[in-house]
Amino acid sequence: MATAVTTSQDQQPAAFGHAAGPCSMVLFGASGDLTKRKLVPALFNLAKASLLPKHFAILGVAVDQLDEEQFRNQVTSFLPAEDRSTEAWNWFQQRLYYQCGDFGDPRTYSTVGSRLGQLDQKHNTEGNYLFYLATSPKFFASIVEQLGGTGLSSQDSGRWRRVIIEKPFGSDFDSARALNARIKAVLAENQIYRIDHYLGKETVQNIMVFRFDNAIFEPIWNRRYIDHVQITNAETVGVELRGGYFDTTGTLRDMVPNHVMQLLSLVAMESPVSFHADAVRSEQAKVLRAMQPLASEDVLQYSVRGQYAEGLISEERVKGYRTEPGVSPESRTETFVALKLNIDNWRWVGVPFYLRTGKRLAKRHTEITIQFKRTPFELFRNTPGHKHSNQLVIQIQPVEGISLSFGAKIPGPILRVGSVDMSFEYSKYFGADAYTGYEVLLYDCMIGDATLFQRADMVEAGWNVVDPVLDVWRALPPRRFPNYAAGTWGPKESDDLLQRDGREWRTIE
Repeated sequence: MATAVTTSQDQQPAAFGHAAGPCSMVLFGASGDLTKRKLVPALFNLAKASLLPKHFAILGVAVDQLDEEQFRNQVTSFLPAEDRSTEAWNWFQQRLYYQCGDFGDPRTYSTVGSRLGQLDQKHNTEGNYLFYLATSPKFFASIVEQLGGTGLSSQDSGRWRRVIIEKPFGSDFDSARALNARIKAVLAENQIYRIDHYLGKETVQNIMVFRFDNAIFEPIWNRRYIDHVQITNAETVGVELRGGYFDTTGTLRDMVPNHVMQLLSLVAMESPVSFHADAVRSEQAKVLRAMQPLASEDVLQYSVRGQYAEGLISEERVKGYRTEPGVSPESRTETFVALKLNIDNWRWVGVPFYLRTGKRLAKRHTEITIQFKRTPFELFRNTPGHKHSNQLVIQIQPVEGISLSFGAKIPGPILRVGSVDMSFEYSKYFGADAYTGYEVLLYDCMIGDATLFQRADMVEAGWNVVDPVLDVWRALPPRRFPNYAAGTWGPKESDDLLQRDGREWRTIE
């Protein structure tokens, strides 16, 4: 993660780095939604910020029969209209190329190699290649093997070759380990960039800065002062057009081993010895390895699964999961997950981590709540209006910001205590930027900084926690599906998970 320093709101933040070095980027799956909605807008934002290499080209590869003009029009359809007459637009458009090809056909990779050679000559990209696999997971290993077979993954004479792999990385521990083995037979670990777009969000990156650059928080970031931690990742959308894929995957596989575990590891990790990629990722991996996988009998008590029925979202009636396109009318696939997990180390032993994530919930919202313990003696327990707790809330989406709540006297002649918040939002303090979240990740890959990408052992450690839950759920079908209405916060059992411990989910307004 590239860094720069600024000291106050009155100063303009420094650019987070200089332009990356010469390279060509190959987008496998270039005709898909991810390319036009996220990747190309992110690359264009980098171009406007003068952070893309001067010597740069993009080669899209997909099975669709498109000419280059059609491809350019398609992938730039989400770019702002006001940018279309700018110098940055003209520069960017001229560096978009397309190649039709089947991912399973070896001839595709020979052709891609030839095209890259031509782009090296035309744009002086010096033989440095970044391959982005925006494809179905079933192609991940075979594409990497084809790149190896044609020599496109070979690094020599000072040239680098890197591969970005989208989630999901495997469907359980065994498949993730097998996928790692196949990919690492071709690529060195430092060539592999397992991407999780959540780590491109400012607030997620700021967790480390907040913890390790502020002396007032790190001393209380432990079991002595923290009662529990909540991580909520809520979506209002259903499965949309992904019903066929999602019905074979489910929320547990889709969200927990990657997004949720990444957030948890950043909150719980120890301070790294440096900000180098492997130092940071080693501390994250230690946390994931220290997590206690649930025993089979504990899965029933400490995990909750749900599936949405029809309901109301923003006063619009939406259909239930089982009537979505591509979904079986008798589907047992979960669209909601809640878990209680524990980390078995000195800092966190006895501090539960409650996780919940799901579709068709009441609001689109992702946050981390650090709930601090109450004072050992409640001096103001009989004071009118006294009901507050110390909470630190790190909001990730849709609003990025941080707030801290604490007790304060309510003005007036009578002593009354209420809860107040100190908070800030990134957009209000630093100004709003139309970023997709992929900008910093793509830039970091171009400069060879893997700090915000998952390492093989991190992926496998995440699956090691999820696998016991999958096994029990597979053996014991859900008793009652669907079990929550769209537009709510999930099944009642999710609330029960905390209430059994005398706790409750933070209310999200």
